Amino acid sequence: MRDSISIILLCLLVLPTTSWSATRLVGQVSMRGSIIESACAIALARRDQSIDIPVLPREQFMRDGGGPTWIFNIRMVGCNLAHANQQERPPFSVTFDGATSNDGLFSVHDQGRGGGLQIAGEGGYAVRSGQQMPVKLLPENGLLNYTLRLVADRSLLRAGPYRATIRFKLDYY
Repeated sequence: MRDSISIILLCLLVLPTTSWSATRLVGQVSMRGSIIESACAIALARRDQSIDIPVLPREQFMRDGGGPTWIFNIRMVGCNLAHANQQERPPFSVTFDGATSNDGLFSVHDQGRGGGLQIAGEGGYAVRSGQQMPVKLLPENGLLNYTLRLVADRSLLRAGPYRATIRFKLDYY
C-alpha cells in the first residue's frame, strides 16, 4: 500500500508539470507610434490682413520713384524651437506668392498703374514671388518683420486707386 501511495504522489507531482507545459502559449506584442512636435501658429486678429496705404501724390511718386515704406509683420506663436540648433537647416521658411510684373514686383490692379509692390525682409533683401526664404532664427517676440513699398515700374503711370493680393505660407520643419 505504501508503494501505491508513493506512485500516486509521484504521478500527482508530475501531472501538473506536464499539463502546464502543454498549455503554455508564446506571443509577441508589437507597438508603433511617433513623437511629433506641434507646428507654430500664426497670430492674427483676423484671417485676412489688410494694409491701407495713404494717398500718394503723383508728383512725389514720380520724384521719389515710389512711395514710403510700410512695416508689416507676421507673429508666430506656440513655437517650440528647442531642436533648431541641432539641425543644419533652419526650422521654417516663408514664401510670398502673387501675380508679378516684368520687374519682379507684385502686381497692382484697379485704376492706378505704373507701379508694383516690393516686399523686403529684415536684411533688406527683396522678396520674389514663389521663392522660399529660410528663417534662420525666430526672435523671442515671434515677429517676422517685412517692409512693403509701392515702387515705380516701367509702365505708364496712371493715377487712381490700386489693390493687390499677396499670399504667404510658412513651411515648418
